[in-house]
Amino acid sequence: MAISPTQFAITTRQSANWSEAKRQVLATYRAWLRGAPEIQTMYSVPLPVSAIRTRIRQEFERNRFVNKLSVVDVMIFQSHADYQETMNFWRQTTHIMSYFKEENFRGEKRLPSSFMAGFLEGRN
Repeated sequence: MAISPTQFAITTRQSANWSEAKRQVLATYRAWLRGAPEIQTMYSVPLPVSAIRTRIRQEFERNRFVNKLSVVDVMIFQSHADYQETMNFWRQTTHIMSYFKEENFRGEKRLPSSFMAGFLEGRN
């Protein structure tokens, strides 16, 4: 796929009411879910598409109870920007894998807790 900077660009707009904001959030969420297989292949993510979609769902659920319309608008804008950066391949695999702490190929616990633990593991 050829990279086109304006292909995923969306103009910013302010939501007039909560129903419009909800519509925009759902459209953004669906775009992310549809892009999950392409994200997996572009960034060579060693996880199934279902794990990527689950993580996308978790990110949206984390902000579910935001109750200010202006904050929701900013979050929608930021999500559009992140989506554009991701789909245009302006990120690196480490940026994508930072969302997967438990499944991360480097792992959170890649370093031993102490010198002696590393020594006994046989690390250099």
